[in-house]
Amino acid sequence: MTLKICVAQLNFTVGDFAGNVQKIVDAAHQAHAQGARLLLTPELSLCGYAAEDLYLRPAFMQASDDALKDLTHRLAGLRDMTVVVGHPQGGERRTPSVAVQARFNCASVLRHGQVVATYAKRELPNYQVFDERRYFVPGNGVCVFDAGEEGARMRVGLLICEDAWFEEPSRLAQQAGAQVLAVINASPFHVGKGYEREAVMAERARATGLPLVYAHLVGGQDELVFEGHSFALNADGAVAARAPSFKEALFGVDLEVADGAARCSGAIEPVRSAEADLWDALVLGVRDYLGKNRFPGALLGLSGGIDSALVLAIAVDALGADKVRTVMMPSPYTADISWIDAREMAQRMGVRYDEISIAPEFAAFKASLAADFAGRAEDTTEENIQARIRGTLLMALSNKFGSIVLTTGNKSEMATGYCTLYGDMAGGFAVIKDLLKTRVFALARWRNAYNPYGTCDRPIPERIITRPPSAELRPDQTDQDSLPPYEVLDAIIECYMENDTSMEQLLAAGFSQADVEKVTRLIQINEYKRRQSPIGIRVSHRSFGKDWRYPISNWFRA
Repeated sequence: MTLKICVAQLNFTVGDFAGNVQKIVDAAHQAHAQGARLLLTPELSLCGYAAEDLYLRPAFMQASDDALKDLTHRLAGLRDMTVVVGHPQGGERRTPSVAVQARFNCASVLRHGQVVATYAKRELPNYQVFDERRYFVPGNGVCVFDAGEEGARMRVGLLICEDAWFEEPSRLAQQAGAQVLAVINASPFHVGKGYEREAVMAERARATGLPLVYAHLVGGQDELVFEGHSFALNADGAVAARAPSFKEALFGVDLEVADGAARCSGAIEPVRSAEADLWDALVLGVRDYLGKNRFPGALLGLSGGIDSALVLAIAVDALGADKVRTVMMPSPYTADISWIDAREMAQRMGVRYDEISIAPEFAAFKASLAADFAGRAEDTTEENIQARIRGTLLMALSNKFGSIVLTTGNKSEMATGYCTLYGDMAGGFAVIKDLLKTRVFALARWRNAYNPYGTCDRPIPERIITRPPSAELRPDQTDQDSLPPYEVLDAIIECYMENDTSMEQLLAAGFSQADVEKVTRLIQINEYKRRQSPIGIRVSHRSFGKDWRYPISNWFRA
């Protein structure tokens, strides 16, 4: 007995109920034509993930209910086809004394024009970027349903995302007679997360003695990226099938029962490098942020430095050269090699390139402030004026032509405040906000070795990668004048900010007390800047934003 399962690894848009319903209908018809009799869609696929405070709007919940009815009706004609769809459900619930809101993160099982079962997620994550307890209450049921053709149906145990990270939900499904576990998910990407999921799900498969099919979302949603990477495991935890990453796919899995044991089989995508995953995550994040918000294109300040070079390469791979514009804005401190390298890279990538000198504006600002600044030496004030002139010019071009400004600051800069409010932080989307500087260099080298989107071979001039980084806001400036070497800086940031390593542990690991105190102090005092920065793509397990919630007014020091 064989059941062909299809995973609809699709890119849904939050709030686009009509579009999301159409995607599921199209996927169901295509899967049915290919012989599949069970289609799994990702968690909350009907409304898109994550809808955040939209769940609190009665009109949004009503639209979701209406979309579920529409979808159920439109799938009625698919004979013997079972479709699992994720959606929010619920509303006001009466208690003896008061009316309360009881919303659930649900999945419904649709067949022959009916909702034959609905399951409410039991385990609600409330850590990192997750706030599910803000919106939902946990379910307490078990869902095991039949799927397949009449006379040859199999028992499928349904779980939603976090449920599968705990033992009890899968054990209860197994005890209720499940022959296979179906796990639908929307789990944000960070480097290595896909293989972490496989390892945890392998534990569930082995513990229950059941094969497992994992259906995952793909696409970008604000700062989050979902990489797909759906998969199927056999009861021994071995990978039986794996879908492509960062691509929409109808991913087929054959489930066969012989001699009382069920086994999965299907195509297995090869294991990918961290750099390949990172690149695709950043490209998808840019493409979907602009696409889902209907921006006609992107523009960025191209400085001749590595950060803007990397952002340009990502943007072109995401959008195409015709939708990307670069602007070089030299100051009196801009080195000749910066002009040369910026022009060369723009030419290699085939993007529009303009030069707008900020020298006249800088002179005008200094003249206007001369009386107030009399007797005071130039310092970071004049450096910041240059950055803010550039930010103003870029935002003016954005206003006039509609393209969004991509900022080019990295995580090392965001952590330490090595960035200027209303200057280089001005813009709409921070592409590499969650990349430490050392990773910026590594990813630039990787992109020069690979051309995954066929846009440009070796797009980044070698000198951009090898020259010492500099903001070029004063004579002979380099980043390391103000910061520890990036290898040291990034290691401390990763330990302290991403992994909550204590001061004592950092010193025991061999970092100097001066470096530890300087970096941790900079992280603490620059929270006010980060709160005013544009959102950016999350690619680590802890990014600045929803993962990091520290008060600005704060006197505590470890």
